[in-house]
Amino acid sequence: MIGMLNRDAVGGIAMTLEEALVAVWRGALAEGEAQVDVDGQKFPVRETPRRHLREVDFVFEGQPLRGVEQNPETASRWAQLARSGHKVMQFLAAGRYVGNVVDGKVTLYGGKRSSEVKSAARTVAPQKKGR
Repeated sequence: MIGMLNRDAVGGIAMTLEEALVAVWRGALAEGEAQVDVDGQKFPVRETPRRHLREVDFVFEGQPLRGVEQNPETASRWAQLARSGHKVMQFLAAGRYVGNVVDGKVTLYGGKRSSEVKSAARTVAPQKKGR
């Protein structure tokens, strides 16, 4: 849940997955920063070469994730929101989309809770062909 606080191993407050996704979205899209801070670590914001979309590779709880600004030129409902002025960022773990943030609101895909998404970010099973 957003806003829930977790204690890390040394007794400090650790970010939830949702808080980490919003921090990346806020820094990269809402505030246009050159780098974002996730749980005390700084990660650079880059632009994709072709579409000049902002993207951030970052680590959450030891797992690599990527946040990519939504391409407004695609046919998805998220692209439609981006075309109408909303700030949309998609998030991937192990090459699979795990969620997005639209105007600061987190959506996790597959009906997963944050703990399940964290687990998926750690161990993503290969997708079956034909799906």
